[in-house]
This record gives sequence, structure tokens and C-alpha cells, in this order.
Amino acid sequence: MNSSTIEQLKALRLSGMLEAWSEQHTSGTYHDLEFDERFSLLVEREHYRRAQQRLQHRLKQANLSSTASVADIDFSVARGLSKSKFLELAGGHWVQEKLNLIVVGPTGVGKTFLSSVLANDCCALGHTVRYLRSADLLLEFKLAKADGSFPKLQRHLASFGLLIFDDWLRDPLGPQDARDLLDLLDLRYRKAASLFATQIPVNQWHQQIGDPTLADAILDRIVHVSNVNYPGRIATIILAAFCHQKESVV
Repeated sequence: MNSSTIEQLKALRLSGMLEAWSEQHTSGTYHDLEFDERFSLLVEREHYRRAQQRLQHRLKQANLSSTASVADIDFSVARGLSKSKFLELAGGHWVQEKLNLIVVGPTGVGKTFLSSVLANDCCALGHTVRYLRSADLLLEFKLAKADGSFPKLQRHLASFGLLIFDDWLRDPLGPQDARDLLDLLDLRYRKAASLFATQIPVNQWHQQIGDPTLADAILDRIVHVSNVNYPGRIATIILAAFCHQKESVV
């Protein structure tokens, strides 16, 4: 192997191509292939390496609590989870179409786990994702306001293809927190997807938000309650995707 070419490949950060080239030199498997065939294998290896590198960056950026995949889900557990609908959601079309997904259920039923599974699949499909516990997000807002970086933080969060709000509305929102969340939702409205994992039934969201006007606006950005029928008591996980045409997947 030409040492000068090796150094050039390293300088160009083509480590996948260099690795594949080394394999071709040390293994007799490739010696009877044409130049174009061998070169295409080099390019393919480099392409795969970079794709995996980007995936790992997206997963790290997402800050997910679990690396589980669909294969790790036990669909036999009695929690009202439709396998066919969940697999449909795992395909990521709702993120591509900039829908909102709501995961509702009691504590311990696996909302965070299922949200992480969907987020992992979205990362694999090339979407940028960020997982946030709602309480941590509100604290991050306060810290950003203190050091003057709040506008930058809002723009940064608005840029993700999918934002996950875990423990959504677990604690009642004061007017300022509600206004800050509304500003973020406005930046993302019809431009990006969001997932809301919560133990609070949707028909109780309004009372969790202190200011009625802000509550109306926040719910309008997420779901038009008047067009969706929710059971009075939520005992199982409910998955519902909504777009501005109010199309739903339940």
C-alpha cells in the first residue's frame, strides 16, 4: 500500500475507505474483481461509516433515556397498545408530516420507554430528536433567561425534527412557564413534530395551565380537543397523532 496515499486518505478523513482498501490488499477475496467493483466497495464502506457516525451523533444529541428498539417491546402486555398502529408510527411518517403524537397513560405503564423506542427509530431514519423532561425544560428556560441565552435556546429547540416532552403537564403551569412553552410551540407549529408523554388525560390539560387564554392557545397548537373523543378515565396507553386537518391515528 502506497504510504503517501494512506496519509492522504487520513488527511481527508476517509478512514472507512482506508480500512476497506487495507482489507482488499490483505485478503485474496478481492483480487479477481475489476477495478470498478473494488472501488465501489471502498466508496460503500466510507458511506456506511459516515452514516453510522451521523446516527451516533443524532442519538447522543437526542439524550434518550433508553436505547431500546421495537424488537424489545412485549406486545403481549395488556396495556391497550395496538401492535399494527405502533409499528406504523415507528415508520416515522408522522414526524415527516410534522404531526404531534400524544402518549397518555398512568404511571409505570411504559410511556417513556415507548417514546424512546419511537425516538430511536426516528434517529435511524435521519430525523434530529431531543428528549426533554418538562420540569428540566422549564428550569433550562429560567437559566437561559438569567444568562441572556434564552432566544438562542428557543431557536435551538425549534430546529429539531422531533421534540419529546416527557411528564407533560405533570405539574401545573404558571403564566410565565405557559407563555414560554407557547412561544416554543409557536416556533414549531406545523414546522416540526412533537411527542407529549403524560399521565394527565387530555381533557384535564386546560385546568393544569393557570391562564385560560394561554391554555386555549397551547391546546390549539397541540390538539383540537373538540374534534377528538377521549374516554373519561385513561387506564391504558393511548397513541394519537394529529395534524392541522385533525387526522388521527388511534
